[in-house]
Amino acid sequence: MKRLAVEVRGIVQGVGFRPFAARRAMALGLAGFVRNTPSGVELECEGPAEACGALVRALQEDPPPGAVLFSVQARELPPRGETGFRILTSGQGAAEAAVSPDLGICPDCARELFDPADRRYRYPFINCTACGPRFTILEKIPYDRANTTMAGFQMCPQCAAEYADPFSRRFHAQPDACAVCGPRLTYVEGGAGTCGDVIGRFQRAILAGGVVAVKGLGGYHLACSAQNPAAVRRLREAKHRYAKPLAVMAPDLAAARALCLVSPEEEAELLSPRRPIVLLKKREHCAVAPEVAPGNGRLGVMLPYTPLHLLLLEHMPPLVKTSANLSDAPMPYRDEDLSRVLELCGAAVTHNRPILRRMDDSVCVFAAGQRRLFRRARGFAPAPVPVRTGGAAQAPQLLAFGAQLKNTFCLMKDGRAYLSGHMGDLDDEETLRFFRRELPAFLALFGAAPEVLVSDLHPDYASTRLAQRYAAEHPGTRLLAVQHHQAHFASVLAEQGLEAAAGFIFDGAGYGTDGTSWGGELLAGTAARPRRLGRLRPLRLPGGDAAVREPWRAALCAVADACGSEKALSLFAGQDGAEPLLRLAARGVCAPLSTGMGRLFDVFAAVAGLPPRVSFEGQDAMALEQAFDDTAGGSYGFDVVSGPGGLLEFDWREAVRCAVADRERGEGPGVISARFHRAAAGLVRAAARECPDLPVVLSGGVFQNLRLLESCLSLLEQDGRKAYANSLVPSDDGGICYGQAAAAAALLKE
Repeated sequence: MKRLAVEVRGIVQGVGFRPFAARRAMALGLAGFVRNTPSGVELECEGPAEACGALVRALQEDPPPGAVLFSVQARELPPRGETGFRILTSGQGAAEAAVSPDLGICPDCARELFDPADRRYRYPFINCTACGPRFTILEKIPYDRANTTMAGFQMCPQCAAEYADPFSRRFHAQPDACAVCGPRLTYVEGGAGTCGDVIGRFQRAILAGGVVAVKGLGGYHLACSAQNPAAVRRLREAKHRYAKPLAVMAPDLAAARALCLVSPEEEAELLSPRRPIVLLKKREHCAVAPEVAPGNGRLGVMLPYTPLHLLLLEHMPPLVKTSANLSDAPMPYRDEDLSRVLELCGAAVTHNRPILRRMDDSVCVFAAGQRRLFRRARGFAPAPVPVRTGGAAQAPQLLAFGAQLKNTFCLMKDGRAYLSGHMGDLDDEETLRFFRRELPAFLALFGAAPEVLVSDLHPDYASTRLAQRYAAEHPGTRLLAVQHHQAHFASVLAEQGLEAAAGFIFDGAGYGTDGTSWGGELLAGTAARPRRLGRLRPLRLPGGDAAVREPWRAALCAVADACGSEKALSLFAGQDGAEPLLRLAARGVCAPLSTGMGRLFDVFAAVAGLPPRVSFEGQDAMALEQAFDDTAGGSYGFDVVSGPGGLLEFDWREAVRCAVADRERGEGPGVISARFHRAAAGLVRAAARECPDLPVVLSGGVFQNLRLLESCLSLLEQDGRKAYANSLVPSDDGGICYGQAAAAAALLKE
């Protein structure tokens, strides 16, 4: 006989780990107990040595689907002669456990939902230990019902019996409920709410062309038929979101396949417990309104991830599903937000289970053989991301505050990075308030006491000021600043475990160490101390940020630089104020320089004749990618020359001259797009040869352009180079906090 004490760390709370361990122990004839602790799960088992070993192997090799194990440590104890195996009350102490993300509805619960013989038939909050809300309802560790927003719902006798039955799927399922004792739906319209026929009223409103809000796992969304152009236009007008693609929720996998091509990897991701939005290639005759994703060859598709979604989409067309907010504002999620939501639409499906924290949908795409995250949120956050660069495991607790746009923050603890969900743009005051609320709640949830704080180098970022304020309020903490593109660079090294690399960091803008705007950089070295080896030839941005909203401004100056002022004014003769703007820019008045590759994409989009004004950053660059004509031959070229301070300079002027000549010959955007994309990929290939002994990494928001990313990786592979790009975190500013933490950990190791 043997008795073992086993400590399990990882995402082991909220995923059915205790009931799983209890059932395995009982099946093996073992006595003992299992319980949640602030650090994870602990159990003691007693019985034949072979059975004890079999239990430990089962924990390690066959845990529940939602579990992520960091470690399983066992030690021997003296046998006690105990009988029976129990689940004990959770232990108390400082929180150390990892927290489970919200999990999409599992197949067992989906079957019960539509089984007329089941007591939870058509109950919209059905869940079990394998699925349901987790992070969005959890106030503190350990993950017990009393510590969630389900605390106000007392289980009925039947639910309580399931909760206590080790052979039930709902054994210690904390959000367990039914129609007798759990949350209820309400349909709100015209200032009045009713609990009757909520699903039917929603479906009739949608089929009549209406827009209806839905309270989901992480906040309120707007829904309308994706096949009704007028309804989609109404939704866009309500949100003031006139061009940016919208996501679609398909009723099931077959419906998704009818709209788009779906690879085996994409199918697995759509059906996974994470249930993200997956950017899929549209079929030739994709049966959604063109207004859903205008001019875009891909469609963001997700499958229902809650029982409520399954009921709402039953016998329905695919629905547009997008945050119930004005464009660029954060998604509303609190019950007091409902009145604001109803200003955007006529009605809402809501419920009385509180949401503790806002959580957007995750977005990903499959490119170059890997899943690439565009937004890391529901289903992923706050699951940890490993930090594989040197020094991470030994580093003190780090708190990285991220960037200004697409903000996320990151806690690094024991060599793992815990990223928040998508915060959004900190230019928005409401987003800033949410950041201030969420940060201390997040740290408390993980029992964190950061010793080192990390910010961007930009002095005017709200995230930088937040870091400085936190440092002032917590004496003894150390504040480090990491340059924006160094953080992008370090993010790939940390994902891949690379000690050193050459990195092409292409984005719109980031504050450089010289106080200017960077964004088309070649860095080389380690995460701690990369050297700047090359840069894009600087562009003038007349009006500063106005040039982001009106790409023709930067294009005017770029064409003047490459071809002369007369040619520039001729090409953009239709734009009011072009001549005085060019004169001011020539004197450097209100026209800062930028090396941003994102801005150069805007330049070529404007030269190609794409819209001179945009409603969101990167719209023209996205349109340029979509315009790519596969039948067009040829390529423009960059000159790689010696620049100031010994830097390589990526001179784009010859490429601009060729693009202008193509435009004047009547070539369309598709040809100019193809030739410019090939030139940009060729630049990466040529400049990488300056660092022949290093692997190559690619990061920054420009590499969310799949044409560019796949072309660069392919060309580098043809040259026999090892090349890597972000996959575990977004390559845009949503992954900056992770890179900040990795760079800081590497610096502290020195």
